Amino acid sequence: MSENPAQKMQPEDLKAIVEALLFVSTEPMSLKQIGQMIEGTALDDIREVLTRIQEDCDTPGRGIQCVEVAGGFSFTTQPDCGPWVKRLVSGKPKLSKTGLEVLAIVAYKQPITRPEIEAVRGVDTGGVMRTLLERRLVRILGRREGPGRPVIYGTTNDFLKTFGLNNLKDLPPLQELPEAPLSPMASQPQQQTVFDS
Repeated sequence: MSENPAQKMQPEDLKAIVEALLFVSTEPMSLKQIGQMIEGTALDDIREVLTRIQEDCDTPGRGIQCVEVAGGFSFTTQPDCGPWVKRLVSGKPKLSKTGLEVLAIVAYKQPITRPEIEAVRGVDTGGVMRTLLERRLVRILGRREGPGRPVIYGTTNDFLKTFGLNNLKDLPPLQELPEAPLSPMASQPQQQTVFDS
């Protein structure tokens, strides 16, 4: 494999390089980022190689897949291998039901403040928000104008990766999620909660 940009790279060499980059990257890599690593290679050629990698991973008997997630491409395990992968990661801490509820509210209603979240849930969310911030599933976007200038929250790229989403448009429509009792904000459809309280 040559590093000389002037020399056209063979498709199999390009495929191997892209696979290696995705394998060692701790974050999903965008088409542009891959292109910056492989100077002199057209983005269309890289896109074609990514499609081939995805097709290769989709063949029976493969334990990994190449997915487009969080604005880039990444290797993940095949869903069918889930039970065995769970054994490996079962010791890792999980989010509580309350944590998932608050995270869902942030995901669907962002940008949102803590008082707005608490108006939906009806209870204090201070501890839960700290946990979500520590796990880098939510982040502080700034402060809202007005009394007290409350902090505004939104989700992160780690949220997208954790739930296998490329962007927030990939969230399932609210109509497909279980109905939940609504809080004082029930008259405002955009403030519906997603999970049961």
